[in-house]
Amino acid sequence: MGGMGSGNYLRLHAAETTEDYWRLDVRRWQREGLLSAGRVFRWQWNHDGVKVASINVRVGPDAVFVSYGQRADGEDWKVEQYPIQLEWTACHYGGRRAWFLCPSRGCGRRVAILYGGAVFACRHCHRLAYPSQREGAHDRAARRAERIRERLGWHPGILTGSGCKPKWMRWRTFERLVAEHDWRVGDSLARVAKKFGLAAC
Repeated sequence: MGGMGSGNYLRLHAAETTEDYWRLDVRRWQREGLLSAGRVFRWQWNHDGVKVASINVRVGPDAVFVSYGQRADGEDWKVEQYPIQLEWTACHYGGRRAWFLCPSRGCGRRVAILYGGAVFACRHCHRLAYPSQREGAHDRAARRAERIRERLGWHPGILTGSGCKPKWMRWRTFERLVAEHDWRVGDSLARVAKKFGLAAC
């Protein structure tokens, strides 16, 4: 493992939503073919193209073994090494799906995502909310508009204007999405104006 500041250590977070924690998504690992027994790899997180943290992973028949360093603010670095059990379920149309079993003591929930802290654990053990649960109505409307922009391949930011129709998209679908986008943007801006007492009389 690397030394302090090498990107191989995780710093504990003091946040309240899932967006503020490093995450391990077993669905992504399965899609990328990383869950073959005997495989060893390093998983990392990037910010603006720069590696900010990573962990070492070794895959066993029924578990993945993770190792990394972490520290709370002002405390010494501590190396964590432990297994995360895997469970497999059959899919309706063949194949099978992997799940993590939360390694937090006394939990064992079957989940797709674990969130980094002193240990990687499920959302319930970390007592995390989804960002949408902390949003006001104007944030929710803006977030839904941003999702449409992403689907359309437009630049992010509801105030950056509209873009073009994707070549592969039908006009009817495009027009429906644009109408919904514009309505969501208008709703968000109206709610912000009302919140700050700027609504028209």
